[in-house]
Formats: sequence, C-alpha cells, structure tokens
Amino acid sequence: MTTQAPPTSLLPLDPEQLARLQAATGDLSPLQMAWLSGYFWGQVQQPVTAVAAAAPAQPKAQSVTLLSASQTGNARRLAEQLRDALIAAPLDVNLVNAGDYRFKNIAQEKLLVIIASTQGEGDPPEEAVALYKYLFSKKAPRLDDTQFAVFGLGDTSYEHFAKIGKDFDQRLAELGGQRLHDRVDADVEYQAVAEAWRKDIVALLKERIPRESPAGQQQTLSGALDQVDATPYTKEQPLAATLSVNQKITSRRSVKDIRHLEISLGDSGLRYQPGDALGVWFENDPALVDELLELLWLKGEQPVQVDGTLMPLAEALRGHIELTQNTTVIVEKYAALARDEGLLSLTADKAALQHYAQTTPIVDMVRQAPAELTPEQLLGLLRPLTPRLYSIASSQAETEDEVHITVAAVRYEVDGRARAGGASGYLADRLAEDGQVRVFIEHNDNFRLPESGDTPVIMIGPGTGIAPFRAFMQQREADGATGKNWLFFGNPHFTDDFLYQVEWQRYKKEGLLTRIDLAWSRDQAQKIYVQDRLREQGAEVWRWLQQGAHIYVCGDANHMAKDVEQALLQLVAEHGGMDTEQADEFLSELRVERRYQRDVY
Repeated sequence: MTTQAPPTSLLPLDPEQLARLQAATGDLSPLQMAWLSGYFWGQVQQPVTAVAAAAPAQPKAQSVTLLSASQTGNARRLAEQLRDALIAAPLDVNLVNAGDYRFKNIAQEKLLVIIASTQGEGDPPEEAVALYKYLFSKKAPRLDDTQFAVFGLGDTSYEHFAKIGKDFDQRLAELGGQRLHDRVDADVEYQAVAEAWRKDIVALLKERIPRESPAGQQQTLSGALDQVDATPYTKEQPLAATLSVNQKITSRRSVKDIRHLEISLGDSGLRYQPGDALGVWFENDPALVDELLELLWLKGEQPVQVDGTLMPLAEALRGHIELTQNTTVIVEKYAALARDEGLLSLTADKAALQHYAQTTPIVDMVRQAPAELTPEQLLGLLRPLTPRLYSIASSQAETEDEVHITVAAVRYEVDGRARAGGASGYLADRLAEDGQVRVFIEHNDNFRLPESGDTPVIMIGPGTGIAPFRAFMQQREADGATGKNWLFFGNPHFTDDFLYQVEWQRYKKEGLLTRIDLAWSRDQAQKIYVQDRLREQGAEVWRWLQQGAHIYVCGDANHMAKDVEQALLQLVAEHGGMDTEQADEFLSELRVERRYQRDVY
C-alpha cells in the first residue's frame, strides 16, 4: 500500500529531514511505529510548531501505560485493540512491548495495564522474561502509588493455565499496587471475554482520568496508527497460497518424519523477515471426523450454526473445530455428559486428569467412554480451531515470492490406532502439491538478526529449531555480512537426521559459517545434546560474547531451551568469574540489549 506524502509546505520538516525520517523508519513494524509515535509525543513538553503554539496550553493528562507480553501475537493484538479504545475515549495511552519496557522505572507508573500470555508449562513469553525476573527479584520496588489491571491469556490444555497473568497480578499486589479490576484469565476462545474486559477498563480509566488529553495528540496518534496497522493479509483474513514442494528431509530409517515445505505467495505482496513465523490454517482429517461422528451416533449432514453460519456438522468439524488437542476442561465436561464413572473419578485427581488429557485424544476418550450427544452438545464441548505457527526457514532476499517452513509430522498410536497431529498431518499427508493453504505472517520483532552485519552470531537450534537459522544464513549471505556465524545443531543420528546438511556444508566451505558443533544423541552409548556441546566450548562462547556476539535459541521450550539456558549460565559464571546470581543478571542484560533472543515453543 502506497500513501502519498503531504505537501512539504504543510510539514514542520524540510525535504531532507523528511527523507531521513522515512529512511530511519522504513523497516519498523506497526507496533514499533505506534510506540515511536507515542514516544515522540512524550518528548514534547511545550508546543514546537506554529500550529501548536496557536493553541492554548493544556495541562498534561495522566497517562496509562499498557504493556503487551505476547508469545504468538494474541496478547499484542488485544493490547492494540485496547490502545485504540483508550485513544477513542479519548485518553493518553502508551503501548509498550514488554521487551522494550524500561522495567526499572515501574515504580513511577500510576496507571498500569498488562496483557500477558503464558508459554508452555507456565513460563513467561520471551519478551517478558526480563521484566518477570525483575519483579520477582529482591530489587523490585514498592508500587504503593500504582493502580493496575491484568488480563491473562492461556490454554487449558496445559497444566499451568494462564499462570503468567496470575503471577503478574499477585506480584503487583504484593508490591503494594492497587487493582483497578479483578484479573481475567482467558482460554484460547478469548474474544468475547476480552471485549467485555476492554469495555470495563476503558470505563474505569475514564473515571480515574476525568481530564481529557489534548485533542491534537489523540488525532495525531490515531492517524499514525491507522496508517501503520494496514496490512494485506492477517490471521482473520489469510492468504490462499499454493504448496509448491513437500520434501521429506530425514531418511527412511529415521524415527522422525520431517518435511521441508515451500509455499508460493504468488503476487500477493506478502512480506516477512528472518525470525518471523508462518501462521497456517489447517483442516482436520476427514477420517477422524467420520470416526468421531460414528462413535457419537451423529450424522455429518446435520445442520449446525458456527459463528452465525449454517453448515453441515461434518464441515464444521473439519474446518472450524479443534479435534486433536484434548484439555482438562473438555474431559470434565464430557465426563458429566457421558456420566462415565472412570472419567468422573479422574476429575477429583488434578494430576491424573492432566495426564489423561495430555495423552488421550478426544476421539479415543469418546471410544473409551461412549455417549450419545446432540450436535449442539458436541460443539459446546469442543474449542474452535486455531492456526499453528511455524518458524520461517527462508529469507525473501533469496526466495522472493516463496516462504519455506520445516515441519515435524506428529505421529503416534493410541490402543493400536494410528494418530497424527492436526496441522502437521494436514501439511505432511493431506495437502497435495499445487493445493491451496491459508497462511499469514506472524511478525516476531523479538527474534531479529543484529542491525550490523559485522556482529558475530551464535545459533542454537536442535531438530526443527534449525529452521529460522537457515533464514538467517540466507539473509547474511544476501547482505554480504562479515560477522562470524556459529551453529549448534543436534538430532538423534548423523546419517538420518542432519537437516539441510548440504546447505550447511556449503556455508562452511565458503566461509560464511565460521563454526558448526553437532550433537547426535543416539550415535554413541552416552547421549549428547546441544547443551553438552555448549559446555565443551564454553571458553570460546565466552570470547564471542565478549566480542559482542548475539545468541539465538530456537526449539522446544520445556526441555531443550531450559537446559541450554542452564548451560549458558554455567559457562558465563565459570568463564566470566561470576556467581550464579551475577550470571543470571548478565543473561538478563543480554535479553534487554536484544543480544539473547529465543523462539521457543
């Protein structure tokens, strides 16, 4: 989308200044642009233009600080919606990504609103790790003059549902903060709850801030947001792209089925950067739908309402309802409907219930405890389908109108019956080449290459965690970057599981890849993982850090990422002459400086 610049005679900038401004902000994301607009306004304490000087001076209204702590983009989108509602109120609001927030100044906040997601098994989203650690440290200040509200996003398929929102809410209160509104915990189907909460927050803040902010400020900020938020395709309006290549990149002997997928974006104009993720809307396996319908004595042609649209039940289950991820809430609801003693007994044992939900797919739960449901009961039991996010494995500097992803097909058995992941099974098995798939870009400004091509880079990505580093190397090669590059990669077997082996060997031979350390966990009696290689190379890793290297970690959040962080803490302590607490602070500083970034899931 191209916008025409206003006549320079109407601007307080000369043409050279305007050109410098456009050059400096050309690669910023919408969220960064929105933040900058608020930041620059905050720097203006007195009128600086003839137009502003002509207006009567008004006292500065109290400002609301709105923090977005997002992992997959949902918290960020909700924060943007609240920001827009507050601007329309009109109230003075400053929306800040938690990773950009100067958290040591938190005691100065009078009105603080946090929208936070929970990652995996109760961890903070990556951009909020430093803030979270600071608030729970002994350095956290008193917040007696702070009024706050917290909206927590979570997923009831995980044991620690919405834990980070709960933690922020509890800790802010412990530090003396006063709640503006009771904390809200929202599941994946959060839109209606979020809308009601947003209205409450706006009303509460209007009571707390009776004096309106200057009208000019609201108009200026709102106009800037309208321009930068424009995007051709979104999660709600995805692009119908075409699958060009589906190639298995593990051997026939491998225990893993990993696919390299190339998707054509055509002439859509959809743009992405290394570090971004591809959102994929998928369809459930028709055979799984038929199996579930048969077990519940339902007919696929029965009409049902989904989001106000009438459609056959089978169509609703294929394309609109989550069927492959069970949750404790679903088990509890189904136990009540089925009146099954075995399931009902599980609901009294939290640990057993969680284990059952994680290991028993919905269809197998129904098979083990049959019941006859109406279509409405079934849809009321289940959750809406949500897209899956895959780290992008390509750079548009090389692939242009294509986007590549690396997908591990999830396959397992339950009671001798083959089961597969919803999205990975769709991409690996059911989406034909030249078939259409609905996609969108989920931008991730917390996983970006250094601005300078001279900066050394350390990449740690076992398994499919290697995907974004393939994109990084393509970009570094296209940019002619001279900084050193070091890859740590691991998988079970060298001969079966060395993903993109030929490409990495070429990068090493040509000198773009300075070092590569490999960890094959099953090629010897003692298992070796990437964290073991990190410890072995601790002295050299520390030298690279002293040279300004950026560290990137991609992959499993629950085990690998935690083990890697522990290895980093140990090598920093050992080779940097620090104790454990100092090493932890060192890593936190690296996070704040965007020199330690993780894309974990």
